[in-house]
Amino acid sequence: MKFGVWACTVLTAAIIAGVTPVLEVQSSMVDQDATVENVQGAVPPRPSRDEAEIDQPDEKTGSTSTVTGKEPKPAEEPPNGVTGEREVPRVVAPLWVRELIGIEPGHNDSNPVWSPSGELIAFERSIGDKKEIVIAGQLGTIVQKVYLQPADDGGMKFFLPGTFEEASYNSGISWSPGGDRFVVMSNGGAGNYDLYLGSIGNNGTKRLTDHTAKDGLAHWSPVDDRLVFVSGRTGHGDIYLMDLTTPALRRLTRGDRAYLYPQWSPDGQKIAMILIGDVKDPLGTLKPLTTWPYDDLRPVWSPDGTKIAFYTNYNVENNPRLWSLAVIAADGSDPTEGEGLSMKVVAVDIIPDVEQGPAWMPDSNRIVYVKNDRQAYNPIYIVDVEKRAHFLLRTGAKMNHDVTCSVDGTIAFRAQVEQWDHIHLARVDSEGNSSPLQRTEYGTDPSVLPHGSPDGSAGVPST
Repeated sequence: MKFGVWACTVLTAAIIAGVTPVLEVQSSMVDQDATVENVQGAVPPRPSRDEAEIDQPDEKTGSTSTVTGKEPKPAEEPPNGVTGEREVPRVVAPLWVRELIGIEPGHNDSNPVWSPSGELIAFERSIGDKKEIVIAGQLGTIVQKVYLQPADDGGMKFFLPGTFEEASYNSGISWSPGGDRFVVMSNGGAGNYDLYLGSIGNNGTKRLTDHTAKDGLAHWSPVDDRLVFVSGRTGHGDIYLMDLTTPALRRLTRGDRAYLYPQWSPDGQKIAMILIGDVKDPLGTLKPLTTWPYDDLRPVWSPDGTKIAFYTNYNVENNPRLWSLAVIAADGSDPTEGEGLSMKVVAVDIIPDVEQGPAWMPDSNRIVYVKNDRQAYNPIYIVDVEKRAHFLLRTGAKMNHDVTCSVDGTIAFRAQVEQWDHIHLARVDSEGNSSPLQRTEYGTDPSVLPHGSPDGSAGVPST
C-alpha cells in the first residue's frame, strides 16, 4: 500500500442533528495514487522499527480542498511554557515499571488499548506476516487471543496463531462501554477487511460488515451500542454510523475526500473524525477550529470533554517533519490561526502516535507523550497543560512509543527489548511525585501492584 504526504490539514467543528458539535480533521491534499486499496477504511501500515517513526503521519492520505488562513510569524523562542532545549525537566521516578507479559523474542507487540474500566488491556502482536490481538489482565495473565480464520460454514472463528498457513491480520480493537465486548478489524486470512464483534470469555464472533471494500477504524460509543467506522466502499473512504441494536447503517460523509479516525467524545454526543457535519447536511455546518496552513492530526478529547489535544507540524523552524502537541478548548473558543493558536502548543519535537492520538491522564490536565530524542532512546514525558511544566518519566525503557493511559492512571507503552517490541506498564502518583518505595524485580513494593487477583484475571467481566 502506498500513502502520500499530507500537504495541510485543519481541525473543524460541525453540528450533528440532535447530537451537538462534531470535530474533524480536513486535509488539503491527497496522494494521486490513492485508491480504495490504500484508503481502505482501515489502519495504514505501521513503519518498521528501522524507519524514523517521527515521520509516521506522512503515511496518511487526505483530501483535496483549499485551506486559507494567515501563517503565524515564527517566534524567536517556542511559545511560553513549552520545553526548550535549554530547560532541564524535573525527573519523576514511577511508583513501578514492569513488562506486561514476560519478555520473549520472536514477536513485536504494539498499540495497547485499555478497556474502559482499566482492568483489561488489549494489544496487537505481530509474528511474521500474522497479527493477532492479545487481551490480558493488568498483571499479565492472557485472557483471550483474537485470530480470525475462515470456518467450514463460511463464517469466521477464533483460532490460535500457527493453526493455519493463511496469514490473518487482526487489529484496531475498540471496547464496549462495559468492557465485556469489543469490535475488531480482520481480514480473516482471506484478504478482505471487515468488522467483527467479539466478547470476553466467548470465542464466537459476529460479522458486522461484509463488503468487498475495506472497513476499519471502528470506535464504540462510550455510552451506548453505536459504532462509527471508516469504509472504502465509496471509493474515497467515508464515515459510517452503525447501531448494533438494529443494526442500522448510516453513511455520514459524502464527497471526494478521505475521512479517517472517527472518535466519540466522552459523553457520546460528539465525534472526532475527518470532515463531518450535520447528518442531513454533512458539509453545511462546519466550524473551523484551526485554519492555519499546517498539518493538524489525531484530535482527542480530554476525559472531561472540555479540551482537545492534537498533533501539529507547526514549529518555529517551519520544518514539516517536526511535530508538536497542542491543546485547545473543545467549544471552539480559542484562536484558529496565527500567534493565538501557536500559543496553544504545549510540547515540541515529539513522536506522534497516529494510532491512538495524544494520551490524556484521568485528571484532564496532564498528557503523556514521547520525546523525539533518539540519543536518549525516545524518553517518555508528562506535561501539565495548565502550568506548562514538563516531567521526564524515568522508566529505564528504550525506544518508547504507543503511549496510552487507563482510567486509573496506569500508563501503557511500547518499548524495545533486545530488538523486539514489548508492552510495558508504569504508574505515577496523582501529583506526579517520585516514589519512596523500594524497587523489586517487578518495579516496586508488591503492595502497590495493579489492582486485581494474583493471577491477573480480576475484573474480567462475566458473560
